Amino acid sequence: MSGGKQGAPRPSRDVAATGLAAPLNPGRIAAYAGLAVLGALVGIAGTLVQAAWFPAGLLLALAAAAGLFYGGRLVFGTQLGALAPAAGWLISVVVLLGGRPEGDYVFGDELGLTLFMLGGMAVAVICATVSRAPRQGADSGRPGK
Repeated sequence: MSGGKQGAPRPSRDVAATGLAAPLNPGRIAAYAGLAVLGALVGIAGTLVQAAWFPAGLLLALAAAAGLFYGGRLVFGTQLGALAPAAGWLISVVVLLGGRPEGDYVFGDELGLTLFMLGGMAVAVICATVSRAPRQGADSGRPGK
């Protein structure tokens, strides 16, 4: 009776791979691409709204971005669910920052531009790093609860 591990259960070898080790799923890739397109659309709409109605439009644009980023996080349950729309949002906003040859910009003023860019990036980081919500009815693992 050496070792003392004769009664211990053995770990299962049939554990599904997750994260980067998981096999590629074309449907999931298409869904992430769709989220990136939605992020680009929210970025374009937010750019126009924040420039048109400065204080309220900025809050509305950031709330829409936060809703999309956090919604992607909840639906997919991964950080990539929040980062895919954030990437589309960032690309569209940077393209709109380029301006036109005449020197015009889509953004109204420098304060709105700064708050929209920094606020959107902060919202994306917050939504990507927020912890997962607990599942309904999940056992807490504590006796008596």
